[in-house]
Amino acid sequence: MNSKLSLLAASLVLVLAAPSAQSFGRLGDAEGLLKFGERAAKANQEITQEEEIELGRGIAANVLGAAPLVRDEQLQRYVNQVGLWLAMQTERPDLPWRFGVIDSSDVNAFALPGGTVLITAGLYDRLRDEAELASVLGHEIAHVVQKHQVKAIKKAMGREFATEIAGEVAGQSDNELVRRFGDKAFKAGTEILARGLDKQDEYDADQRGMVIAARAGYNPFGLAGVLQTLDSASASDKSVALLFSTHPTPASRLERLEAGVGERLDAYAGAPAPGRLYRPKK
Repeated sequence: MNSKLSLLAASLVLVLAAPSAQSFGRLGDAEGLLKFGERAAKANQEITQEEEIELGRGIAANVLGAAPLVRDEQLQRYVNQVGLWLAMQTERPDLPWRFGVIDSSDVNAFALPGGTVLITAGLYDRLRDEAELASVLGHEIAHVVQKHQVKAIKKAMGREFATEIAGEVAGQSDNELVRRFGDKAFKAGTEILARGLDKQDEYDADQRGMVIAARAGYNPFGLAGVLQTLDSASASDKSVALLFSTHPTPASRLERLEAGVGERLDAYAGAPAPGRLYRPKK
């Protein structure tokens, strides 16, 4: 399969550089000042669940534009079955959860706001059993449940909002101010996929993902197996470059798991063997 997802960062540069078609107007305009204040207030409001879902769909469109879903209905159905069962064990089972395998030889997985989880074919091909698949999906589900991406997007939007206010006051910018919800939120979310979340969010998702896997009846230590596989990857292996650039090292994640989880999940290590991992026909 061709590696298309690695082009995502380059695509983002073009997306984020697109000029705005609207401008705020002169600061002496009373109506404009009122709208300015309204936008500033709305920028600090919490994103609702409905907006979170819409935001995730917009980001998904950007990702799938770079790497579409693998054309294998049985594979997609299987990953959705495993993912939905895991999601039902969380505090947010009511989200419109969707799971998919994207056509990229890169080794990575992504969680999008609102319940969309994508795993690359490159990572799927390296998994050894269904417990390992559950561990990867559980990690990404944990990101959604904890709203890690939403928080990162709001943080990024806050910085951009402050920058544009400064530009408007100085009369040096014709760009549209950050709206409450719109194109810039989608762009910020897509950019976060390219650069990755904070390391602490990744460590947190590792531990929470193991708990989700255990609740669903899987061996939670499937994640350790995946991380060991990744840790053994050659430094010259280009397929893992994107993962290594957006996540802490597998070795550091294993260390954090050992320190944070210890023996607390050992009782779930003997979970019954799950069904065989579906292997697409080559």
